[in-house]
Order: sequence, then C-alpha cells, then structure tokens
Amino acid sequence: MENLIIYTFIYLLGSIPFGLILAKVFAKIDIKNEGSNSIGATNVLRVVKEKNPKLAKKLAIATVILDFAKAAIPLLILKFFHYDQSLLWSVAVLAVFGHCFSIYLFFEGGKGIATGAGAMMVLLPLEVLVAFIVWIVIGKIFKISSLASLMALLAFVISSFIFNYNLEINTHAPVFIIAFIITYKHLPNIKRLIFKKECKVI
Repeated sequence: MENLIIYTFIYLLGSIPFGLILAKVFAKIDIKNEGSNSIGATNVLRVVKEKNPKLAKKLAIATVILDFAKAAIPLLILKFFHYDQSLLWSVAVLAVFGHCFSIYLFFEGGKGIATGAGAMMVLLPLEVLVAFIVWIVIGKIFKISSLASLMALLAFVISSFIFNYNLEINTHAPVFIIAFIITYKHLPNIKRLIFKKECKVI
C-alpha cells in the first residue's frame, strides 16, 4: 500500500505541466496552442520569445528547473530514507511517464528530457554529465534542441552500459523504458529532422 501511494503521488507530481502554468500565469499565453504545442522549456522559449524575449528566457529556465526538480527531489528524499533501488527506478519511470502523459492534460505532455535528467541525476549522475556534454556540443554546432536532446539521450544510454553495466537492479529495463518514452515523444521532431524542417531554437 505504501508503494502504491508513492507511485500515485509521483505520477501526479510528474504530471504537473509547469511550462504551461508559467506561460499562462506570467505571459498570458497558452503554449499548448502555439509553437510545437509542447509544454516543455523549448516551446516556452520559442513562443514567449515572440512577445517578450527577456521573460521567455526566465520562464524557460524556471520550467527546466521545476521539471528537473519534480523527479530529482522525490528521489533524493526516498534515497535518503533508504528505499530500495527497484522502487527508486520505478519512481524515475513514473515521473517521466507523468510528464510525457499528464493526467491533467488528458494524457498529453512534454518530451521528458528535463524530468528524465532530474531522475537520472540522482540514480546515474556520471551518465547525465556525459549526456549534458553531448547536449552542449551538439546544441552549439547545430542549434537544434531536439537533435541535441536525442543525441544526449543516446549518449546517456551508451554510457550507462560503460559505467554501470550491472545496475544494482540487474537490468537496464528502466533505462530503456525512459529512453523509449522520450524517443516516442520526439517522433514528430525526428520526422522534421529527416526532412530538414526542424526549427533552430538554441
């Protein structure tokens, strides 16, 4: 019963669309109906930037921090109280799933990068550092957020086998599930990348 309560809470917390809320409250814009229609920081930046560039940067940064924290903070708390690794990994998956398929948005949501990074920073910090470096490099070169995110995700998965071939739970299944969810949410971006129609935003 305790685990069920934790899982439910994490899913509901992960489902909170901070980008959508921040854009509505501070910029009076519904980002679900503009830009890529995503609730993530990239769309917050893209849409709000058209009206208020300075505010757009602040809201995008706040969105990243909050989306990151809604996975990282609960995991840190659970880790502090010595919950087992299986539960921690389940929480990580549910946080990302909640962000990408929010119950508050009729199971629509964001792309899961910031929330996934928040979860993995607690569980696999070295791999997140590798992914972040790749994200920075690809972003600087190509100026395309989705491409940088997907390459960072690939780097994360590969490095998870290099640095933690045998995870404490003896399976990489949660890593693959999270990677699959994030990749699935990026399918429209992948299509635009293939046809060279993806917007440059970073």
